[in-house]
Amino acid sequence: MAGLKKCLKDALLVLGGGGTLFVSYLTAAGDERFYADHLMPTLQRFVNPELAHFLSVKMISWGLVPCSRQKDLEMLEVRVLGKTFRNPVGVAAGFDKHGEAVDGLFCMGFGFVEVGSITPEPQEGNPKPRVFRLTEDQAIINRYGFNSQGHAAVEERLRARHERQMQLTKAGMPLGINLGKNKMSDAIADYTKGVRMFGPLADYLVINVSSPNTPGLRDLQGKKQLRHLLSKVLMEREALTCEHKPAILVKIAPDLTEQDKQDIASAVTELGIDGIIVTNSTISRPGGLQSPLRLEHGGLSGKPLQDMATRTIQEMYLLTRGKVLIVGVGGISTGQDALDKIQAGASLVQLYTALAYQGPPVVGRIKRELQDLLKEQGFTSVGDAIGADHRK
Repeated sequence: MAGLKKCLKDALLVLGGGGTLFVSYLTAAGDERFYADHLMPTLQRFVNPELAHFLSVKMISWGLVPCSRQKDLEMLEVRVLGKTFRNPVGVAAGFDKHGEAVDGLFCMGFGFVEVGSITPEPQEGNPKPRVFRLTEDQAIINRYGFNSQGHAAVEERLRARHERQMQLTKAGMPLGINLGKNKMSDAIADYTKGVRMFGPLADYLVINVSSPNTPGLRDLQGKKQLRHLLSKVLMEREALTCEHKPAILVKIAPDLTEQDKQDIASAVTELGIDGIIVTNSTISRPGGLQSPLRLEHGGLSGKPLQDMATRTIQEMYLLTRGKVLIVGVGGISTGQDALDKIQAGASLVQLYTALAYQGPPVVGRIKRELQDLLKEQGFTSVGDAIGADHRK
């Protein structure tokens, strides 16, 4: 509580005693240019990245962001995982780590929300500073290290709104829950505990074995380790007694060898995993990065990840023969970016870094641009465009 009070005090100091900037924020009511050209750059100038992230989640959870008035066209609707998604644009895990802002995120216009990663026991994550803006590159490097309030706190929060979530799911707004492991613990025990704890509350669960900031985690993407882990996860899912059992997805890294990708594709298809999230942040540093912070350790997300993630989607779509759902993530900030990933093979897409640079209105803009591009290119729906690159 003391930490929360300090952060709020810092925020008030930043925003000024008269709250001028905050009033401007509310007055803008979702104006895209105001956010991208004025508000977000100003906040970035005065607020460090982790505090900005913290405040963003709090403001969204308190309803202090403009709700989208844009009605999704039927052509944006996607039906996968046994659910209807009102549109294919979701928020990636890592933004709302503790499940605090789900309703506010849906209000902003997202078609689905994924919270987490959540670890069984609370943990602080890595030492600060651990988040860095690469403004010149429209990117972020983070090494949070699965900072989490733990299963119990997040489960209580999500259970309190479960009835509401069931109604939202029926209305085309599913909830995903991303599971992580504690720094020094047994992976199988942690992930299966997550399935037991959150299976009854989620429309889908994500087994995150690709964060670059937890020692040894990416080793779980190895052929034997991944098969063993996913087999145990599926057994735990089948043992759930809830009426609607969640889909199981696995989130992979972009930094994989060709053999790694083949092994993952083989495992998910043979075991019957419901989907793959492609991709997490990268530990590589693509050429051309301009920011002096580019050599900070951690996972790089944002614009520089865009092409790498899209190529990985194309490869995984081919390796799975288009039979496994793909959620595309990495560098999405425009409707064209979203369509590129859909045509590469993604049925759904997620964003995160674009929120940091363009603010909440980016969600509506991406959807509007996407539907215009679909019409221009002769697609009647998102479904028609999925994997279109492979049919040329």
